[in-house]
Amino acid sequence: MSPMKLSVVLLAVLAVAPGAARAQHDHAAHAHVTQPVPPPAQRWAADAALRDGMGRIHTALEELRHYEMGHMDATMALDRVGLIEQAAADIFAKCKLAPEQDAVLHGMLVPLLGAAQKLKADPQDMAQVQAMRDAVTDYPRYFDDPDWTAPVVHTH
Repeated sequence: MSPMKLSVVLLAVLAVAPGAARAQHDHAAHAHVTQPVPPPAQRWAADAALRDGMGRIHTALEELRHYEMGHMDATMALDRVGLIEQAAADIFAKCKLAPEQDAVLHGMLVPLLGAAQKLKADPQDMAQVQAMRDAVTDYPRYFDDPDWTAPVVHTH
């Protein structure tokens, strides 16, 4: 992960959960991993902490579809963004992945949190909701998480 991306991660974690910045896992140790990682031949097992955090992110992103359709107000949408940030902070705090897996996960969570920050700054920027979804779209290609389901397509 580049030093700039690492800074974004650390700032996001500090903003969401100051205690998570002192987590047992040293994310700086993985700062050298900058190349894209191809999906593994066999998806990596997702432990309970990762499944929980990503599940909460997935649920909040699905709920944000109501915001995109105009069925949720900005206050409720920003609450969902807070849930996403907290789930990501929990994942960082409990992170126990091998370096390659860690790099892939960071490659998803960093843009997710960046888009979350942009949506908080401008709640009318609906493109950030899709950017958050796009950030985690490859999660099931890398991690074997039986709780992760494909997004529900809503028509309106």
